[in-house]
Amino acid sequence: MYRWISVLAVGLCLGGWAVAQVETVPHSDQSPGPNQAPPRSDRDKEAGDSSSRDTRIDLSPPKDDAKNHPFSGEDDVEPDASGDVQEFHPWNPHKAAKDVEVGDFYFKRKNYRAALARYREALYWKNNDAVANFRMAQCLGKMNQPEEARAHYQEYLKILPEGPFSKEAKKALAELRGPEEKSQTQGQPKQ
Repeated sequence: MYRWISVLAVGLCLGGWAVAQVETVPHSDQSPGPNQAPPRSDRDKEAGDSSSRDTRIDLSPPKDDAKNHPFSGEDDVEPDASGDVQEFHPWNPHKAAKDVEVGDFYFKRKNYRAALARYREALYWKNNDAVANFRMAQCLGKMNQPEEARAHYQEYLKILPEGPFSKEAKKALAELRGPEEKSQTQGQPKQ
């Protein structure tokens, strides 16, 4: 019985203390109490300046910059036509690998249109992906688009000439040759 009375007394004391703490916090529409500091924004207005003014970085050029570097002005710059990169392209090999994986899933189920879309997206994220080029060529071959399939087989062989699918790619290229190309190569003597 003595335990219950002591637990009840401690509970009442803690409850009274918690209520007293809640009552000392002013609501947002009331002004601060007599023992509380004013909000920070009020102190900044009284000081007149921001504390970030001390950490500003001077970005203006040095005084002799125009004389020392006469051709560095933005107005003097001519567009570079040397073939350098002119735009950024997204690069995410992880998304490309996942797109190839999903494309393989569709390819195994003979949904070539969906597989082709995933392989194209993989090439968007990683434009020199050899596996995506090879799988895309296989897809295009199944969809009766031999010209595009040939281009992607050649791109695969350009990226990985001795890669794991190079024999398959060379064999597929031989099968995709047009009839006039086959007759030209058959008529030539082997060297």
